Amino acid sequence: MNAIQTNCISLNVHHFKLDNISLTIPNQKISSIVGPNGSGKSTLLKIISNLLKADQGSVYIYEKEAQCYKNKEFAQKITMLQQSKNQLPNLTVKELISFGRSPYKHFFSNQLSMEDEQIISEAMQITNITNYKNRLFYSLSGGEQQKVRIAMALAQKTSILLLDEPTTYLDISHQFEVMELLQYINKHFNITIIMVLHDLQQAATYSNYMIALKQGKIVQRGIPNEVLTKEFLQSVYNLQARIKFEDGYPLIIPNIRR
Repeated sequence: MNAIQTNCISLNVHHFKLDNISLTIPNQKISSIVGPNGSGKSTLLKIISNLLKADQGSVYIYEKEAQCYKNKEFAQKITMLQQSKNQLPNLTVKELISFGRSPYKHFFSNQLSMEDEQIISEAMQITNITNYKNRLFYSLSGGEQQKVRIAMALAQKTSILLLDEPTTYLDISHQFEVMELLQYINKHFNITIIMVLHDLQQAATYSNYMIALKQGKIVQRGIPNEVLTKEFLQSVYNLQARIKFEDGYPLIIPNIRR
């Protein structure tokens, strides 16, 4: 069973068209959506997460049409972390992570059960942020904040995690820390991860499957070694370069005129 399937998704928004997108996302794998700026990557992710409604087409989550899920049921299947530089006012780390339990609570209830407390504690342990639980979220570094947001997603106990450019605004060490954490979560908890990435080398290194968009259309899909070729770089990014794989890690080497 695939985690996600889209059939003929199209959307016109702000002079941009996402055009007839049909794809399948493998279950319990890491998939990356790549492509140039303005190609529709984030738009597609928002449609999958129900944040945007397509003009036509359908999205299926575990072979059930997304529109057939009730809101709470959908939130127990899939969660999305969007790009964010906004600071949350006066919330501690634990308070923020506790929002991940919202889909399991009764209306008007904000009391944490013993089960909630255990799940929140486990999410903090997995992301190695237990020591921060009483600190204010805005006092943390960018990398620490991203781990807190991932912990909140883990507390939601969904089987699908969507991330829109999870390493944006982070320095190189925190970028790899976040990517290693996501890979750990996928391998140890079988969570399907779908993320929009700009860094092709990160996408190819950490993904099992890649989907490339250009001007609102799918132009390539498959395993990283098949997608990431010099022909792909030329046609999609207008970049003349060669690719060298070392221990499975791709190096994109541009053709520089001397």
